[in-house]
Amino acid sequence: MQDIKIEEALNRDHMIFIDVRSPVEFEEATIPGAINIPLFSNEEREKLGIVYKQEGPEKAKWLAMEWVSPRIPQLMASIKKWQDQGHVPVIFCWRGGMRSKAVATFAGYAGLQVYRLHGGYRSFRQHVVKSLSAELAPARFIVLHGLTGIGKTQILHKLQEKNQPILDLEGMAHHRGSVFGEIGIHRPGNQKTFDGLLFHHLLRLKNQPYIFMEAESKRIGRVILPDFLLDKKKKGLHVLLTAPLSVRVERTYQEYVEPYQDEPWFEQRVAHAFKTIEKRLSPDVRKECEQCMIEKDYRRLIHLLFEHYYDPRYQHKFSEYSEPCVEFDATDLDRVTEQLIRLAGERFGRTELAVTSCYEGL
Repeated sequence: MQDIKIEEALNRDHMIFIDVRSPVEFEEATIPGAINIPLFSNEEREKLGIVYKQEGPEKAKWLAMEWVSPRIPQLMASIKKWQDQGHVPVIFCWRGGMRSKAVATFAGYAGLQVYRLHGGYRSFRQHVVKSLSAELAPARFIVLHGLTGIGKTQILHKLQEKNQPILDLEGMAHHRGSVFGEIGIHRPGNQKTFDGLLFHHLLRLKNQPYIFMEAESKRIGRVILPDFLLDKKKKGLHVLLTAPLSVRVERTYQEYVEPYQDEPWFEQRVAHAFKTIEKRLSPDVRKECEQCMIEKDYRRLIHLLFEHYYDPRYQHKFSEYSEPCVEFDATDLDRVTEQLIRLAGERFGRTELAVTSCYEGL
């Protein structure tokens, strides 16, 4: 068994991070691209904590040995699978303690070539907090603006398919950025996960001449964007995307309503989100929106919310930008994607994506 520091692991080729913490810890936050091969289940980890506190560390260690011993061959086989595919496993737990040491020791006895991450996930988190700065990001951002429902996220994904560098901040935050943004999302992202993903993507794209991003607010769901990214956004090349209201309503309906309207939770989620903004609507509009929800006329509801809530707020927000703006019609998403690629090439030169970090993740 050999320890490796996070800075070195991130700059080596073919590394694969193996998170041996429990599934609930893994789900809360991990190194982007890591594989979860848990030493203990959620229930076992919780019980071990109780035994440790009530009966002492020796009793907890003995119980852990009883649970883990029969599973060692399966654990080693799971790690060996990644090694056989040409990866170098890097084992980690929370802070480089007993769990990662045990797994790395077993792996060594089994003839596997693995590293143990010095300091565990905590060292990665500390590295991210220290490293997230303007120096990690490309010099220029191409910032996509547009009224709600214009299709900015869809355009980002189409750009990515064309091998263009993008930051999907809503995807990293696991939230669509509006009061209705959690509809259809099982679990919104947290700050630790977002910071790790942002670091991961900026590290991969740091040598690119530009990055496409959406003009997000400082807060997306439960996460806060770092100040340097907001500054990059403000100083970027701004693109205003437009489309008819009917097009925006239909795109929003297909994203927020069509996939989920038959789910038992859907109506309650919509009503709960509406409650957070209803006071900002006039009594007549509020009453009409409520009637739309009763009748399940969601296209009409979206239309009303755009006209009386989202569009006025967005126009006010966009007026804060004093920089000149390039304008494109986004009715045809494929066409506007090609226009954006040409714009980027004319302003900043062509780009070829090249992975610069040691792990691709995701």
